[in-house]
Amino acid sequence: MSREDKIILDANEFARSLIAANPIRDDEDEKKYIKRQLLLYLEALLLIQDFNDLEETRFDVAKTEQRNQILQKIIEHRYN
Repeated sequence: MSREDKIILDANEFARSLIAANPIRDDEDEKKYIKRQLLLYLEALLLIQDFNDLEETRFDVAKTEQRNQILQKIIEHRYN
């Protein structure tokens, strides 16, 4: 796995796009709308941060697995 395979999302950009696509409802006053938008924005930020952390961990695990495979090949070659 190379660095190019790693997916990192911009949390602010994602959250702004999400709330931009979420219009005010017909039965909603402005205060409720703003609260809903803020909640949606904050939840999106946290979710993307979790995703990016998970992606970083996945990348680190892949590097560890790759290193272990290389070491295993070295060991096999040395003792064969």
